[in-house]
Amino acid sequence: MRNRLWLVIPLAILVLALVLVLLYQLPPIRNRFSPLVADLRARIRYAIRPPEEAVFVPGEATAVSLPTPSQIPPPLLLTKTLPPDVPTSTPEPTLTPTFVPTPMAESVILDGVVYVDQHGRWNYCGPANLTMALNYWGWPGTRDDVARVVKPGVQDPDLDFIQQGRWDKNVMPYEMVNFIVEETEFNVVTRYGGDPELIKRMIAGGFPVLVEKGYYEADYTGKVAWLGHYLFTTGYDDAAEEFIVQDAYLRPGKNMRVDYDIYLEGWRSFDYLFMVVYPPDRELEVYDLLGPYGDPAWANRTALETAEAEIQTMTGIDLFFAWFNKGSSHVELLEYGDAASAFDQAFDIYAQLGEEDTQRPYRILWYQTAPYWAYYYSGRYQDVIDLANLTLYETIAEPTLEESLYWRGQAYLAIGQTNVAIADFRETVRLNPNFDPGWAALQQLGVGP
Repeated sequence: MRNRLWLVIPLAILVLALVLVLLYQLPPIRNRFSPLVADLRARIRYAIRPPEEAVFVPGEATAVSLPTPSQIPPPLLLTKTLPPDVPTSTPEPTLTPTFVPTPMAESVILDGVVYVDQHGRWNYCGPANLTMALNYWGWPGTRDDVARVVKPGVQDPDLDFIQQGRWDKNVMPYEMVNFIVEETEFNVVTRYGGDPELIKRMIAGGFPVLVEKGYYEADYTGKVAWLGHYLFTTGYDDAAEEFIVQDAYLRPGKNMRVDYDIYLEGWRSFDYLFMVVYPPDRELEVYDLLGPYGDPAWANRTALETAEAEIQTMTGIDLFFAWFNKGSSHVELLEYGDAASAFDQAFDIYAQLGEEDTQRPYRILWYQTAPYWAYYYSGRYQDVIDLANLTLYETIAEPTLEESLYWRGQAYLAIGQTNVAIADFRETVRLNPNFDPGWAALQQLGVGP
């Protein structure tokens, strides 16, 4: 009898496991439990291979024939895709040699802000913040209206809309810009190298500002980890030295007050990028308030100068961000060789970060892709591949970052591995059917998805 039990128990366990697997394939059950399964998988993955321990080591730079600026497309970070019947741009006002700002009130808090959170969805920081920026000007849409375009997610018919979008970890600034240009009647200006005085000046003029920033939160292991985040800024108070922000993630996030220094510290990790949404008939007001920031080349050069100044004073993780920003600014200026050298230095500092630096910001390539541009246009294709592989397989539970796959595909294509490149391009559009660069690459190669 005992021998029979030893045979029956394993068989029963096997049958039960098969039943559970079959039940999991049913859409209602899969939708309900797939987040739990994915979370468990991520916890196991991160426990076995801690992402903060993964370090990218650039290869040696080699002399190559670099493309001229006219041969290089505009950086994907800020690409605008305009419909054929829309003018490429409204002529920007001519900038004066000097800019004298109008004196501002000591405190301004904008009225008419509609708070939108990101809860109940996956990775909805971008859609929630963009919805707030658009709702402020009367746009009637919702965060889901934005998400259906900027993060439609894997087109798996067995998953509902919310679960399909789980794997898209981030909405890039260029995706938000494209949404505004293509899906609304509003205009947008995006620049690097902003400063707190500019933020206050825009708000005093009636224009809230969306910034991209970093923040720290405990991860799966209980360690404090760096993540990227958008923040809608709608007021300031000089007496208290605080910005008034709408944080889509924190509870309560409505009308939060953030110390100027803390705001600046988080903003630093994204090269002080800012975005202003506005009605077309108020464009002259916007550019008047922007002053020299109306010229993107001036803004990029200012961002570079800021990074170079911070390199002289920063230490630890802030020094890493300063060097990373230097590389990003060189990319925006189409100075790819200098950018690659800056990123080499940034990654060297990254490798040296220790416990006193909180934790290595291993998610940074989820949000910023400038190193791919720098290494690719410097002819360092193996570095592109190695960095993409580390990002896709060492820093994230599932390789679902379409930008990293895209750049790996471009590097494989450059070294003659066309079939591998096609597989990467196909995966980008499977993960995000609205990822135009992936479709363009496939079309150029004459293949389908």
